[in-house]
Amino acid sequence: MDEASFDKAARDELSQLEDAFSDIDPDLVEVSVSDGVLRLDLRDGTKIVINSHRAARQIWMAAIASAWHFDPGGDGRWRAGKSGEELHATLAKLLRERIGVEVAL
Repeated sequence: MDEASFDKAARDELSQLEDAFSDIDPDLVEVSVSDGVLRLDLRDGTKIVINSHRAARQIWMAAIASAWHFDPGGDGRWRAGKSGEELHATLAKLLRERIGVEVAL
């Protein structure tokens, strides 16, 4: 995937993730976006940071002393190379486990 294609795919993915929180109470999940970085501050104090990493052609997510590196797949999903975890499912699981919130991702 060339740089321009990656930038568009990553930007679209981060925008989609941000939009998924539009109906979530900001007291549960505070969402902020700046320079291609999506930050989720959960009511329990957990911070989740999701950003695109152009050089690696990945979307990175960090939370609770863990990090994931998701690669774009031909099916439009982003999967962690080492574990096979999918970005949306991993984020949904974190939200469910940490604060009991279900988000349609």
